Amino acid sequence: MEFTTPHGPARVEIDRPRNPWFLLVLTHGSAGGLDAPDLVAVREAVLCAGGVVAGVTQPFRLRGARAPGSAVKQDEAWVAVVEEIRRRHPGLPLAQGGRSNGARVACRTALAAGASAVVALAFPLHPPGRPERSRAQELRGAGAEVLVVNGDRDPFGVPEATDAARLVVLAGEGHDLKKDPARVGEVVAGWLRERMRPDAG
Repeated sequence: MEFTTPHGPARVEIDRPRNPWFLLVLTHGSAGGLDAPDLVAVREAVLCAGGVVAGVTQPFRLRGARAPGSAVKQDEAWVAVVEEIRRRHPGLPLAQGGRSNGARVACRTALAAGASAVVALAFPLHPPGRPERSRAQELRGAGAEVLVVNGDRDPFGVPEATDAARLVVLAGEGHDLKKDPARVGEVVAGWLRERMRPDAG
């Protein structure tokens, strides 16, 4: 289905388990789609864990662009989509996340969207070869607990453990996290089971 945003339509694919008890809204990176191996694995694992998974193809990708453009416009579109998804799933606590650029969006908008947890896959800590241009503040300023899953061979860098509620660094993985995507799904689903419990702090 397509949802209207202030910056063009977004496509949303929703998968529901039989008795859901939380909602995960998930998105892609700048140049990829929802078929990325790590995103597919996360969707499958989270469904098994009892989460509704809403996969969002952002407006810039539907327009055929390979770069998201303005961060402000991207974030405004994201919040509009999440609000509509939440309206259709009342009462379910929200987690949101994405890979690479999508992880940045999920961190930047967590407070505005009302998310209690963020999943950041392959968070691009800095442009390749430019460690002085750190984006760690997006993790630290999310306003929600953040799980970061990165590969130790990621040319975009690896955040520090103090930048997030939990940091998982997978040996031998690059930015695409495709060597063992099932492991990525396992890590995310396990963390969300614990974090999204009704009695979680």
